Amino acid sequence: MARYHIETYGCTSNRGESRQIERKLRDAGHRPVEGPSEADVAIMNSCTVVEKTERNMLRRAEELQEETADLIVTGCMAIAQGEEFDEAGIDARVLHWDEVPNAVGNGECPTTTAGTEPILDGVVGILPIARGCMSDCSYCITKHATGKIDSPPVEENVEKARALVHAGAKEIRITGQDTGVYGWDEGERKLHRLLDRICSEIDGDFRVRVGMANPKGIHGIREELADVFAEHDELYNFIHAPVQSGSNDVLGDMRRQHQVEEFVEVVETFDDRLDYWTLSTDFIVGFPSETDRDHAQSMALFRETRPEKVNVTRFSKRPGTDAADLKGLGGQVKKDRSKEMSELKQEIVAEAYDAMVGETREVLAVEEGTGDSVKCRDGAYRQIIVQNAGERGVEVGEFLEVEVTGHSTVYAFGEPV
Repeated sequence: MARYHIETYGCTSNRGESRQIERKLRDAGHRPVEGPSEADVAIMNSCTVVEKTERNMLRRAEELQEETADLIVTGCMAIAQGEEFDEAGIDARVLHWDEVPNAVGNGECPTTTAGTEPILDGVVGILPIARGCMSDCSYCITKHATGKIDSPPVEENVEKARALVHAGAKEIRITGQDTGVYGWDEGERKLHRLLDRICSEIDGDFRVRVGMANPKGIHGIREELADVFAEHDELYNFIHAPVQSGSNDVLGDMRRQHQVEEFVEVVETFDDRLDYWTLSTDFIVGFPSETDRDHAQSMALFRETRPEKVNVTRFSKRPGTDAADLKGLGGQVKKDRSKEMSELKQEIVAEAYDAMVGETREVLAVEEGTGDSVKCRDGAYRQIIVQNAGERGVEVGEFLEVEVTGHSTVYAFGEPV
């Protein structure tokens, strides 16, 4: 769990985005602090309305990088002029609004809400299916708060999902520290069984997104899981499997339970079963034992598996973890490796969205966007923005068909058909 400080500049829309970021951070167990000097990570939601504003943003970012160990810059200037921060010598991660909550995690598992009770947020139902994990990662502080996996019965989670749908949920987000090891405490991984029952036994039009599942947890059930995804249209064809490194040596030092080959086998299994799907993963760059060769292996794995949603995190030490005692790499090394990986990420994501232009997709309008727009998700959980939604009569919770007309790297634009 991280301590965060967020500063918002500019219009009402930016303030709305900051509220969404904060809600997701708190849902994941992170907590706010009063100022940047107390924070593990500072977040600056930037504005770029006039030239004077740009100068003020650069000056404030320069101040923040001196006050905190990790700085994230998001918002309008980050999206439109992100290169300005790098050219000014500011050591920050420049991210889209949607990428911030995952990036704050420092590669750790998320925490779940107290008591793992479901939450209805608009038309999104958040369903924590278990608490804890089976991992012992050397860099993660979350395990001290959550302990080992504790899995409620499948029937109980199915009933919670049914209650969310009956309450109006159109999208159910399955969450947990590691959804792939659900049931492991009882000697059997049950994620595929749970998903099959939710999709088979609950009436209504809804979609299900599966949250983070570590590669080791899903490797042993990869074929059963991929078959369930292929069978049920209710499931977004999307998995989030954080590999963290393309080097088995580094994975060993991180005490990750998987090896690179197991992650690749998971990807290949889903490639075989699904024609259209999205792989999401995480990489930690600059782990203390990561050599140039190790980093090159991570880059090679990135190119081989071509994940379309990637959280690139520069390693930072967390108190009470074993990795905190290791001699760290220099900040410039981490910055350079992060920049190289982030540039590859932009290239791969842009290619994926560019290939969608001109195609028609069925989407679910999940939440309001900025201005008069709605954020929609297609069958592979790719984000498609419908602008002027009010004029077109598009409402949150509605299923509709859109033609993809363009994209802005991390999301597409669609026109209702």
